[in-house]
Amino acid sequence: MSTTGILEFLTIFVLAIFVGNEVVARVPSILHTPLMSGSNAIHGIVLVGAMIVMGTANGTGQLILGFFGVLLATLNIVGGFTVTDRMLEMFKAKPADKASAGEGSKGGGH
Repeated sequence: MSTTGILEFLTIFVLAIFVGNEVVARVPSILHTPLMSGSNAIHGIVLVGAMIVMGTANGTGQLILGFFGVLLATLNIVGGFTVTDRMLEMFKAKPADKASAGEGSKGGGH
């Protein structure tokens, strides 16, 4: 590969970092959970692809790289679901809030 090709790939990579950072930084918190769900679906596809590559490995090096691909994709999925679950917990009403809301509506007529 020529150095021109490497320079083009590096330029695209750096520009993708800047564009990705700008896009993600401007996402409102209310859209975080749906975007994480979509991201988890994409990472599921990455996991399946890593398992297919690992299954067709032709040597120890390919097997090790496939294993790390499966491991990292799995960690990414688990982490994504953990963050999504924590975000959803923030939107649930606490038991004390439910009890006080229920008492306020029952005791109004006495």
